[in-house]
Amino acid sequence: MSRGMDDNSTDHNNNSMQANQKDSEENMNQSKTGTPGVARERTQVSQHSLSDVARSRSISKGVTNNLGSGLEAKSVHAWFGSKHVLEDISMTFDTGTVTALIGPSGCGKSTFIRTLNRMHEFIPTAALAGEVLLDNSDIYAPGVDVTKIRLKIGMVFQKPNPFPSMTIKENVLSGIKLAQLKVDNQSELLESCLRRSGLWDEVKDRLDEYGGALSGGQQQRLCIARSLAVNPQVLLMDEPCSALDPGSTLRIEETIRELSESISIVIVTHNMQQAARVSDYTGFFLSDGGPGILVELGTTSDIFSNPKDKRTEDYVTGRFG
Repeated sequence: MSRGMDDNSTDHNNNSMQANQKDSEENMNQSKTGTPGVARERTQVSQHSLSDVARSRSISKGVTNNLGSGLEAKSVHAWFGSKHVLEDISMTFDTGTVTALIGPSGCGKSTFIRTLNRMHEFIPTAALAGEVLLDNSDIYAPGVDVTKIRLKIGMVFQKPNPFPSMTIKENVLSGIKLAQLKVDNQSELLESCLRRSGLWDEVKDRLDEYGGALSGGQQQRLCIARSLAVNPQVLLMDEPCSALDPGSTLRIEETIRELSESISIVIVTHNMQQAARVSDYTGFFLSDGGPGILVELGTTSDIFSNPKDKRTEDYVTGRFG
């Protein structure tokens, strides 16, 4: 009787092992071959998570439905020598909002953002057609003072670039000095800019230390403070967080949200989650080997949840790029 029970137990264990082995083999086969249904599910989860992030974001105070503002690009084309790199880009930017520019590398996002404050023309072979209007005046018109344009339309670059031989205080106030602007209370301005850039509490006791002694994230916020000192209407940001750790990235994003209450911000980013978190509007750029084009522009919520163009949907769901 004992042997019969042992035999039954052995048979049961063997059956269980065979069933588990069969399940394991099926799972391995599915992992190797994949199934369209599973792939579609994963894509949908990715898309939904981005659209949820975009929808849950609190909207900046200056948002309007018609995208009208003081900065506007009209039918902008750009070249480097004979190479046509941007074709017929038209966008407007609300004061009090954040606009994200997304798209694969090499589609002209950074080139476009540099046309908005005439940084593009620093390259000797660069050329441009179209108009960039600030307060209804073309910034490329003959006789326009480029220095004054760049005071009104500031820029923060991908890599933090504080002046290494200047202190934190001198870095923030350097734009004032270079532009020969008169300020009644420099100490007040210094604190205001560092507070707005989210850096004041971290550096208020060491303003006479060199800016280069700060961490990468702090240096980037110092560069933002330096841009703010000249009271810009627009702040351009070319992948400002690409070289930063997640903690520093979060602080920069908090700064962007706070600044967007009073100025227009245009940010180039390859981080879809970041675009969903910080922007009110998103423009999707693409190049098929020719010049970069603006495929679609809309509210960030629409771009990530209900894009009108199939190419936009493919990009934001990770099918390419």
